[in-house]
Amino acid sequence: MDSTHERETAADLASYAALLEIAENLGLSRILDTAQSFTLAELAAAAGVAESTVSGFLTALLSAGLVEPGASPDYFVPCSDMADRRYQAGYLTWSLYANRPYIDHSAEFMRDADAASSAYQRVGRTVALTSRWIGSKGFYPDVYAEIVGRKPRRIVDLGAGTGALLIDLLAAMPTSTGLALDISAEACEEAERAARQAKVDDRLQLVNRSIESLVDDPSPLLGADVVHAGFVMHDVVSRPKVIGGILRACRESLSERGCFVATDAVPYADDERERAFSALFTYLHSSSMGVRLPSEEVWHGLFRSAGFSEVTSRPLRMPGSRMFVAAV
Repeated sequence: MDSTHERETAADLASYAALLEIAENLGLSRILDTAQSFTLAELAAAAGVAESTVSGFLTALLSAGLVEPGASPDYFVPCSDMADRRYQAGYLTWSLYANRPYIDHSAEFMRDADAASSAYQRVGRTVALTSRWIGSKGFYPDVYAEIVGRKPRRIVDLGAGTGALLIDLLAAMPTSTGLALDISAEACEEAERAARQAKVDDRLQLVNRSIESLVDDPSPLLGADVVHAGFVMHDVVSRPKVIGGILRACRESLSERGCFVATDAVPYADDERERAFSALFTYLHSSSMGVRLPSEEVWHGLFRSAGFSEVTSRPLRMPGSRMFVAAV
């Protein structure tokens, strides 16, 4: 029998996704996401378990190639392409883990979407976490470059999730301040912990509120040089008064040279590179979340109707995603 086999890419990806999810739940991501060497003792301390307990997991990480032996016997280092593996695994974990309620109860959503939406909801922390994995290379780099290039003094991030992007921005701009707004209390708590670890908590304000609340109380937006919204505006786009009110509040609260930077999705992108994941993203949002994604042209129209003077957009690495920059 021929012993030569094609590499099972799907099997590798499934393994990376599961192992990295376990590592996340053990609190080990901050170790694995650096290029620094570490010991078994440090791994155990981060996880809060005994060395004998975590050693088996370390063996699995080594065997899978996610961790490699270090310069000396007691040291280990994350694999050099950890960021790529986490990014790729993010699509799997977002699709099958963050959206598990929609998949498990798909027939119920087809029969009565409103009743199913009330009964089955996603976990905010899980959505934020898996979105961060995808965003690490799928859309954060372009947004990061756009915002850093503008040198804002104050940044407001709407739907900030666990705060990864805003924390990175504050670390890069030591004189800037930021406000992270998110409806998930769990995500806000995670962002608070991450900000302390990154030593930017003195410049970051956390607000546990919905973006819809900005229509009646836009105070979190006041004085912002950049307002960013990553994949949250589509949640309110079907309500013209709400989306219009939010965008106008942003327009009126921005500084004189401020801008709104939004990343969001367009429906059923037909480019060969984008079509498969865009199809899943579009379908899950329409069938289970009641969200009809606007076309790129409609997004432009929404910003202009809110009073923004110039709107540009361009595709990002994540299939179906676009970055919109609306200037005052």
